[in-house]
Amino acid sequence: MHQTHNQFEIHSQGKGLYDFTHDVARWLSGTGIRAGLLTLFVQHTSASLVIQENADPDVRRDLDAFLSRLAPEHDSLYHHAMEGPDDMPAHIRAALTQTQLSIPVIGGALALGAWQGIYLFEHRRSGHIRRVVGHLIGE
Repeated sequence: MHQTHNQFEIHSQGKGLYDFTHDVARWLSGTGIRAGLLTLFVQHTSASLVIQENADPDVRRDLDAFLSRLAPEHDSLYHHAMEGPDDMPAHIRAALTQTQLSIPVIGGALALGAWQGIYLFEHRRSGHIRRVVGHLIGE
């Protein structure tokens, strides 16, 4: 059994989903691990990770719009506002989605479905440099 890790930097340009599937696949191909489990973990509290459709961009836009309605900016119920009106809704959106993903590795490749991609889900309006740690264990 072998294990390795990597850190991915995703430069967001504001709210939305940022596909980094190819970055993960490129790193995976260089590890030599043919079968195992990949865990991805985002190191932020106002961004998250999702596996989502990678064919129709309307899916990503609709998902972002839906979560914006669930956690709107300028809600009078929020107490935390030190970092701007988009920060507390970003924390809520991150809590409703995921901070980590587990993806099987089979035959040296990500075992994703035909229309699936790995996305950083940026919940803040401004751009950020987001870090995602990958840990791979297998043989």
